[in-house]
Amino acid sequence: MRVTQGMLTANLLRNLNNSNVRLSKLQEQLYTQRKISRPSDDPVVALKGMAYRTNLTEVEQYRRYLTEMYKWMENSEAGMEQANAIFQRTRELVVKASNLGTHDHEDLQKIKAEISQLKEALVDVANTQVAGKYIFNGTDVNTKPVTLNTDGTVTINTGTYEAFMIEVSKEVPVAASIDPESTFGAEIFKSFQDLEEALKDNPPNIDSFIERFQGHIDGMLAERAELGARYNRIELVEDRLSKQEVIAHTILKENEGADMERVITDLKMQETIHRAALAVGARVIQPSLIDFLR
Repeated sequence: MRVTQGMLTANLLRNLNNSNVRLSKLQEQLYTQRKISRPSDDPVVALKGMAYRTNLTEVEQYRRYLTEMYKWMENSEAGMEQANAIFQRTRELVVKASNLGTHDHEDLQKIKAEISQLKEALVDVANTQVAGKYIFNGTDVNTKPVTLNTDGTVTINTGTYEAFMIEVSKEVPVAASIDPESTFGAEIFKSFQDLEEALKDNPPNIDSFIERFQGHIDGMLAERAELGARYNRIELVEDRLSKQEVIAHTILKENEGADMERVITDLKMQETIHRAALAVGARVIQPSLIDFLR
């Protein structure tokens, strides 16, 4: 077969173009530090990358859910701590009032006024909100749990309690809310209203309220202990998710990340090959008439 000058030139240009493509790809890997920039570069790597990235997205989403969980639990703990302080102070006032005589009417009225204020403070705590949601009303986050009426009575707006659940890991929902019955339930506010009525007598018959409020304190402590156990569980979940996130990033980098040492070596080699090809090409291409006229 006769090889013409045109064939040599066409072959040279084709090889130079292929060299340019390889050079461009290596430069792109160097700039992006990734093996591929489009799925067609390596479909297997791209497919694995999609799966790894989906897993990483799930882990990051669950970590955001954990942030929401912590907000609920920390605000619940703070609310119960305030409620417990209210119960403790109320019990102290009951003990103090039970030791007053018939001539201590003014002191009795002061105690009654403070207990009314404590009841109103407990209503405020019961209506605690996080991001516009009432945290002490289970799944009914848009309804105020407790309403303080103008006559001083309290209306409980909670229905059948259903825990507000947050999925902290795949198919692992955990209750973010607490049962309000032991902290802000009807029995608790009834104790306050009954105590206010009893303090109208002189002397008041309030010895039974010491035991009643001690019962509320014990119920509060039990609920706080249960919340603490859930908090410990959430910390374990957070630790596991943190490790999963690190592993997911590592796998994704190993799958898609370029070996920079190899890329730099290959790039330098390809540049050398490309320069050599250009030099050879300059001699292969047939001189033109202009070259002879110089």
